[in-house]
Amino acid sequence: MTILVLGATGKTGRRVVGRLRDRGVAVRAASRSSETRFDWEDSGSWASAVRDVAAVYLIAPEEPKLIEPFVDQAVAAGVAKFVVLSGRGGADGFGEVFGHGMAEAERAVKASGVAWTIIGSNNFAQNFDEDLWYEPLLTGRLALPTGGVREPFVDVEDVAEVAATLLTEDGYDGRRYDLSGPEGLTFDEAVAQIAAASGRTMSHVDVSPAEYGAELRAQGYPEDVVEQLNAMFDLVRAGLLAEPADGVRQVLGRDATPFAAYVDRAWRRR
Repeated sequence: MTILVLGATGKTGRRVVGRLRDRGVAVRAASRSSETRFDWEDSGSWASAVRDVAAVYLIAPEEPKLIEPFVDQAVAAGVAKFVVLSGRGGADGFGEVFGHGMAEAERAVKASGVAWTIIGSNNFAQNFDEDLWYEPLLTGRLALPTGGVREPFVDVEDVAEVAATLLTEDGYDGRRYDLSGPEGLTFDEAVAQIAAASGRTMSHVDVSPAEYGAELRAQGYPEDVVEQLNAMFDLVRAGLLAEPADGVRQVLGRDATPFAAYVDRAWRRR
């Protein structure tokens, strides 16, 4: 069985590739810069990616209209299973601006006629050291419109382990598994843990959505990204991501990794 992993150089994708190979599974790692080239905007790259593939780890693009044609082409090529990385709340809870690609990916695989499983993830712990929040942290000031609401950040290592299990084992089809860490933390608390472990001076500053948007624009982010990020934090402030979920335990039979363990691994005297 060959499994296609999209977004194979990203936070979850590269870890899913590693776990599948550790299991002895044949993996086709695909992205714009991977061993198998895959570009959502270039449908000519799709056929070679899905050829002779049994299952797909699908990370949706921002553009929803690309997803159904890809899913249809994959099924026609013989793909029998999709595991989709999505967000907590699902297609009905993303709102009018955020998550259109993820919502369409959920809809498309459910309508595909083959097996599917959805992963609904909280914000990744690794967003603090591998993504948008990293550089601000290093300057000592992470300004976000969180409203003081708690978030049970999920360790990407857990997400990857769950995805590898769903892709290779039976008994999970037609279900949604929401993944989070075991406890909710405010961003103040999370940044304080990172500061203590790294020995750096850091703080989280709670700003308004308007202030956050203005700071992003000043850093050169395009307007559509500003709108998406502010819409995501609308979900955070509404408390839609605040309660811990038990998807890690449902799939792996163990507790989710605590945020403190991620901090010790990623930030200790960094």
